Amino acid sequence: MAMNTVILCTAGFIFGWDRVMYSLIAYVVAYKVMDITVEGLDESKSVWIVSNKYHEIGQAIQRELGRKVTYVNGESVDGMVSNGVILSVITRIEEQKLKAAVRACDPGAFVVISNVHEVMHAHFHPQPTTVT
Repeated sequence: MAMNTVILCTAGFIFGWDRVMYSLIAYVVAYKVMDITVEGLDESKSVWIVSNKYHEIGQAIQRELGRKVTYVNGESVDGMVSNGVILSVITRIEEQKLKAAVRACDPGAFVVISNVHEVMHAHFHPQPTTVT
């Protein structure tokens, strides 16, 4: 990447910065095409939710997204607050629905969403999206 930066900066001084911008755009497009080719279009996300209302949130996820959830017992470091922790895997398209469901149940919930490289489970598949 450092070598590409040096080459692009040198090209900018020689050929002009507008051509460097075209090269950067082509570079980003090529990177994304390679990423899609290797990884595929289905992007899954893992979701960890910490809340005292974890049963209510879990039911909302099951009802509104049709996704399974796993409950984990959690406790804060000081031992004062006992929370439920939810683990679920969703698709990229379902992320906004999940956020809305969590906010409706507990606006103060702690939510961590991260990209998942691979999901191995016979019953996990992206849900078909319906336009309503």
